[in-house]
Amino acid sequence: MKIMDKVYECIVCGRIFHEGQGIRLSLAGKEVNFHSKSCAIKFLKSLILYLDQKDLENAAKLTIKEFEEKAKEIRERTKKKLEKL
Repeated sequence: MKIMDKVYECIVCGRIFHEGQGIRLSLAGKEVNFHSKSCAIKFLKSLILYLDQKDLENAAKLTIKEFEEKAKEIRERTKKKLEKL
């Protein structure tokens, strides 16, 4: 017995894709679907242009800080592993 997969439509290009593929995000109370990372990036680039400049600056600072901290943690873990060898 074959179970029917859910299908979604890419908001950017209109391609249809099956559940388990693509990228699905919840934004502003709506679910948006992208069949590929390139379509998701196109959408997010456009979305950024609509944001207030001050809000964008604050969000960028927080995001940069978050990823810098994660990268630092990874470097420290790698360094500790190498020291154990």
